[in-house]
Amino acid sequence: MTDQRPWRGVLVATALPLRDDLSVDHDAYAEHCSWLVRHGCDGVVPNGSLGEYQVLTPEERTRVVETAVAAVGGDRVVPGVAAYGSAEARRWAEQAREAGCGAVMLLPPNAYRADERSVLAHYAEAARAGLPVVAYNNPVDTKVDLVPELLARLHGEGHVQAVKEFSGDVRRAYRIAELAPELDLLIGADDVLLELALAGAKGWVAGYPNALPAACAELYRAAVAGDLATALQLYRQLHALLRWDSQTEFVQAIKLSMDVAGRRGGPVRPPRMPLLPEQEAAVRAATEKALAAGLS
Repeated sequence: MTDQRPWRGVLVATALPLRDDLSVDHDAYAEHCSWLVRHGCDGVVPNGSLGEYQVLTPEERTRVVETAVAAVGGDRVVPGVAAYGSAEARRWAEQAREAGCGAVMLLPPNAYRADERSVLAHYAEAARAGLPVVAYNNPVDTKVDLVPELLARLHGEGHVQAVKEFSGDVRRAYRIAELAPELDLLIGADDVLLELALAGAKGWVAGYPNALPAACAELYRAAVAGDLATALQLYRQLHALLRWDSQTEFVQAIKLSMDVAGRRGGPVRPPRMPLLPEQEAAVRAATEKALAAGLS
């Protein structure tokens, strides 16, 4: 990567390959990270929701980051460092720094519904690790909403340099640009990619490139370049899959699509449950249709 901001471009929130006994397949994960970069993606985000970080041991989380760095280089790795408390988040950020990563991605504190003061203290503590921080706004799951005004304050105080915006409200892109024009907006939900790319997003923390990296990278680059003819065609072809990003079963859907595309995703760890038969049929059919259209 040539840009000194490793969160720019297509960063894949990597699904974590698990063996049948639910242990982490680190060799498969290293190969997967390399494969994503070879097929047009700019970097990877280990230990995010798709990496099932909540159900990994500390040792597993550490090794996942080290595996990604060894596979593609630290300047392409922006690990999630989410934790219940700010001290733990800072320790994960320090581990990422020691592993050679260029930045980290951080949810707000999620042990309870944090107020603004708690959010500010949380990001300030993590930033003390010395790496740039990408905020992750996921009010659906954390019940804490990093609204544009709060993001502008976090950025103004030097705690965050970018935000993965997952609220689904594309209008926020314009408010963020007004309040904090130097704060990089990253597309956080696959199914509003086109809308946020046209609004000036600088990157995409993406899910479905795990299964179809070349097509997704082409879609993103066409969208940010304003090539609407290409972008709209790809968006329509992929949207039946991209919209799974707003569903609870997104990890399961991604892993099934990987399996259908010949990229073993493997099982999921509890408390995530397998897809229901009708969900599995829908994901399988949409993936097969995309592959039949030549998308990969």
